[in-house]
Amino acid sequence: MKNLMYAFFTLIVCCTKAQTNEFTIINKPIDYSPERVRLSLEYLKSHYNIVQSSATISPKMIVLHYTAGGTVETNYKYFNKTHLESARNVLKKQSTLNVSSQFIVDRDGTIYQLMEPNRFARHTIGLNYCAIGIENIGSKSQPLTEKQISANAQLIRHLTKKYSIEYLIGHSEYGIFRGSNLWKETDPDYFTAKEDPGKDFMKKVRLLITDLHLKDQP
Repeated sequence: MKNLMYAFFTLIVCCTKAQTNEFTIINKPIDYSPERVRLSLEYLKSHYNIVQSSATISPKMIVLHYTAGGTVETNYKYFNKTHLESARNVLKKQSTLNVSSQFIVDRDGTIYQLMEPNRFARHTIGLNYCAIGIENIGSKSQPLTEKQISANAQLIRHLTKKYSIEYLIGHSEYGIFRGSNLWKETDPDYFTAKEDPGKDFMKKVRLLITDLHLKDQP
């Protein structure tokens, strides 16, 4: 019986180590140029009344997204541009700073880090100053994968060990923070409805991290 228990314990340890070893983050930094820094500082000031000398954030929240198509490479090239494309008129009226995120997760679960988690990125109106963005390759017609669910859960665990993360939301859920102390958007009309990354995805990710007790509303 003792030998059986020891073998069982050894199996658990080995599996845990294997899971830990499988979790890797690949650095794929976008160009955080002096111009991007300048635009980020301007955004912080004009949209959140935050004046500071560095384009950094104190993360309290993680927001999960999907890219609405493309590949890691095409989305990387898009995020790597400092300025928004002309077609995005609604966003461009608020700032020419391009959208981006701190992380992007491929369909096979591979995690790429585009910038330091405490670097400012424009991905969620009203909350960018305190939110880490995780983009996932996929769309409504290309549902996110089980490997992405697992990778997001692992990444969230990793980030909660490094930062004082209190909240986890999907991009579609961000509107619930309007009117709360966390919402700092100075323009009351600046808001866009979102549906990513999907209710099913959020439910499955949350099931894997219930022990972290992250909140989904203020």
